[in-house]
Amino acid sequence: MSLLSYLLEQTPVYSLWQAPFAAEKLAPVLAHNDIRQARRVLDVGCGPGTNTHLFGHADYLGIDINPGYIEHARRKHNRRYVVADVTTYEEAAGGEFDFILINSFLHHIDTPSAHRILERLRSWLSPDGHMHILELVAPGDRSIAQLFASCDRGKHPRPLAEWRELFEAHLDIVVFEPYTLRALGIGLWNMVYCKGKAKP
Repeated sequence: MSLLSYLLEQTPVYSLWQAPFAAEKLAPVLAHNDIRQARRVLDVGCGPGTNTHLFGHADYLGIDINPGYIEHARRKHNRRYVVADVTTYEEAAGGEFDFILINSFLHHIDTPSAHRILERLRSWLSPDGHMHILELVAPGDRSIAQLFASCDRGKHPRPLAEWRELFEAHLDIVVFEPYTLRALGIGLWNMVYCKGKAKP
C-alpha cells in the first residue's frame, strides 16, 4: 500500500480530502431526484458516513469494508452501518431498497467483479427503485484531471463509453450525465452520474 493510500484509509484524512467537493459530487443526484421520497436506502461504500445526513428521513443502511470509516460513521450519525464486503454480504439480500447509492466505489473494482456487484445490487432493488451511481471517468489526455485521477486509490477508472456499457448490462438507464468537478473555477476531474432501474 502506498503512503497516499494508507493516509486516505484514515478517516480524518479522507474526510478532509472529500470536504471541498462532496456536495458538488452529489449535485446531479439532487438535481434529478427528490431524495425526500426515498424510503429504504443502501449506501454502498459509504465511507465515514459522508452522505448519511441526506437520508435522515429514510430507513438507511451504510456498508463499507473499512472498520475505521464505519466506527466514525456510527459515532457521528447513530444510524445503521455494517463492516462488510458487498460481494459477500447477505443480510441485505431481498431487502428491496428503493434507493441504492454507489458513490465513487466501482473504480476500485475490476470489471468482472463490478459486473457481479451490480448484478447483486440489482436484485436488491424494489420494483419502483433506482440505482444511483457516481463514478470517476478516466481522463483521455494529459491534464490536471489526469494528475488528480492518478492520486486516487482506485485503479479502475474507465472511459465514459466503458461505464455506459457496464451499467447497461444491468440497468435500464434513466439518466446518464457526465459532469466535471471544479474548485475555484478549475476543472479537477470528470465524473458521470447514472440513474437506472433493474432490467427485468
